[in-house]
Amino acid sequence: MNNERPDFSDVQSSVTSTEEIVENGGGAGAQTYTVKSGDTLSHISKEFYGNANKWNTIFEANRDQLDDPDKIKPGQVLNIPAA
Repeated sequence: MNNERPDFSDVQSSVTSTEEIVENGGGAGAQTYTVKSGDTLSHISKEFYGNANKWNTIFEANRDQLDDPDKIKPGQVLNIPAA
C-alpha cells in the first residue's frame, strides 16, 4: 500500500463568468427584477428601497423599455439601480 499523498501545492485556480455585464444604471449593488402580474413600480420600489415613492428611479433606469410608468408587463426584466 502506497502512503504517499499527492502534492497540490502548485495548483492554481481561476473563476470566470459568462454573465452579461449590465451597463444601464449598473454598478455596485445594481440588480434586475422580473415583473409579475399585479406589480407596480411603487410596489417594486418599496421592495427594493423600502420606499414606494422612489419608483421614478426604476422608471428612469428603464426608459429604453418603458414609455409609461403605469404600463409595465409581466415578464419584463427591469434594471434596479443601487439605492
